[in-house]
Amino acid sequence: MSILESLESYYASFAYIGVALILFLVGKFIYQLSHKSIRVNHELVEEDNFAFSFSYVGYFIGLLLIIGASIVGESNGLRLDLLDMIVYSLLGMILLNISIWLNNKITLTKFDIKKEIIEDRNEGTGIIEAAISISVGLVLFGAISGESGGYLFGFQTAIIYWVVGLILLFITSKVYNMMLSYDIHEHIEKDNVAVGIGYSGSLIAIGIIIMNALLGDFYDWTTMVFDVTIQFVIGLILLPILRFFADKILLPGSSLTYEIVHQEKANNGAALVEAFSYIGGAILILWCI
Repeated sequence: MSILESLESYYASFAYIGVALILFLVGKFIYQLSHKSIRVNHELVEEDNFAFSFSYVGYFIGLLLIIGASIVGESNGLRLDLLDMIVYSLLGMILLNISIWLNNKITLTKFDIKKEIIEDRNEGTGIIEAAISISVGLVLFGAISGESGGYLFGFQTAIIYWVVGLILLFITSKVYNMMLSYDIHEHIEKDNVAVGIGYSGSLIAIGIIIMNALLGDFYDWTTMVFDVTIQFVIGLILLPILRFFADKILLPGSSLTYEIVHQEKANNGAALVEAFSYIGGAILILWCI
């Protein structure tokens, strides 16, 4: 590579970074618009609200994944690449904020999530909110990345992928609660951080699996539906298996359920082992399929 070509490469890299930083500011603005009743600086700086910090940082991780999806892949020239970044990132930001609102209405329905995070400073709820943003960001990474043939069709496939991914995340939340001997809502409302950690691991794991199924260029709907269905079913089957593995192999001498919900003080470390088993299993699937 000549010096001129090297300089052009660095120029393009700085252009991508500059636009990405601007998009982060836009994402922050959209977050504040969709959470008008939350004073972000007040919660972070004056109240030192750790529960909100989890939720807020999770949102920006989701945002990072969306912006990353608009950058990766083959270059179509700097000007067109930057336009793609802006267009698809804005679409992803809107879908991410809609996803957070929908999850708050569908996933944890037995209490007010905003009240739990802002008033009660419930860290378990904040972690779950962060996991929702991250898992949706992973889904959108798969939905936005790849070539699809123009903006109109690209928007169509991205939105359909997003809808499918969101439905599968809802199904996962129900299946996860069904496979446990305790009620997630009940213990989250009791400020049980460990329950939030374990549940969040399952959401992120399924997000990784769905992302992997959606990655790559679009070919046809039959292939997409087949890949997503097969990998999602594998993920659902693996959830209880991985929990058993964590219970018997990674946490010998006790049980996850006892450590997480039956002790006077819930064992966050044990819940972290559970979350790791889900996420680690999802990454193995990503590498192997």
